[in-house]
Amino acid sequence: MERVLVVGAGQMGSGIAQVAAQAGRSVTVHDVAQEFLDRGRETMRTSLGRLVKRGQLTQEQSDAALSRVRFSLDLEAARDADLVVEAIIERFEDKARLWHAVSDVAPESAILASNTSSLPITRLAANVKRPERFIGMHFMNPVPVMQLVEIVTGIQTSEETTLAVEAEAKAYGKTTVRAKDFPGFVSNRVLMPLINEAVYTLYEGIASAEDIDTVMRLGMNHPMGPLQLADFIGLDTCLYILEVLQEGFGDPKYRPCPLLRQYVQAGYLGRKSGRGFYSYK
Repeated sequence: MERVLVVGAGQMGSGIAQVAAQAGRSVTVHDVAQEFLDRGRETMRTSLGRLVKRGQLTQEQSDAALSRVRFSLDLEAARDADLVVEAIIERFEDKARLWHAVSDVAPESAILASNTSSLPITRLAANVKRPERFIGMHFMNPVPVMQLVEIVTGIQTSEETTLAVEAEAKAYGKTTVRAKDFPGFVSNRVLMPLINEAVYTLYEGIASAEDIDTVMRLGMNHPMGPLQLADFIGLDTCLYILEVLQEGFGDPKYRPCPLLRQYVQAGYLGRKSGRGFYSYK
């Protein structure tokens, strides 16, 4: 795949665009406002600069990667794409509307991949003309650092599409795992109940946030405690995924902790807002 369109210039989208450009792909990043594109360009520039400082890239390699990325407000960029990766807000209606529009423009040969972390691939694929070319390509955050890509196949996803996307992810230096199209796939089906239980432990006054995270770091050898990780992911994102799990399985064990819901209502969203279970001001 030589030409990649990334839809969404946020943290995930800019990271996906970066690793694709580093792999030699010609990349277009699309978003709905110039300010989002400008922010995405700066995020990418900062990320590449960090790799240069660490000695993981040369300045020439960083410059070459940036030169392979262009930014566009026009979705017509999908017209010559080999791969379209969507990384917009985690809301089904918005993703469905976008995929309907992309499907009208993208060539029949294009593979269409959603970076969704929990929404059903089969249901999203119903909004495109060629559902056998539709797949989940769930990168981990931050994309340039994290090695895993979760490949999620819908009912109609072809084996040809799956193999092609696995090969593309590996060309980006990633390790892939396959998951079937069930709520939360593998990553969030396992992770979110852990985070939710940590929030319940805090809610019930059993231990402080620091002590809960210390138990998981030093006692279970996790690199980051679950509450700190929730702050990094975004508490609003955690809440949304838990709601998707609860709705998808109809099981009360996925019920979001009331404290998590309160924090989101108060605007305590984690690192991105300056406050979550910890303060980042």
